[in-house]
Amino acid sequence: MKNPFDDDEGLFYALVNHEEQYSLWPTFKPVPGGWTIAYGAPDGRPRQEVLAWIDEHWTDLRPKSLRDVIAQHESAAR
Repeated sequence: MKNPFDDDEGLFYALVNHEEQYSLWPTFKPVPGGWTIAYGAPDGRPRQEVLAWIDEHWTDLRPKSLRDVIAQHESAAR
């Protein structure tokens, strides 16, 4: 059975969650709770295009909550 996330012929979305983490998601699957479509709406885009978009936009892999704590700590240290 072929993995639908590896389908170069399929259409995909880039999803984002509240932690500003991204995921490649096939359009035929329902968007899971806690995630929203960040790119590819309404009908999806080719896999490589979505992966390139994610690479361009997800530049800091740390969860947002961690980035916020670090920023607070750095501000308090000044």
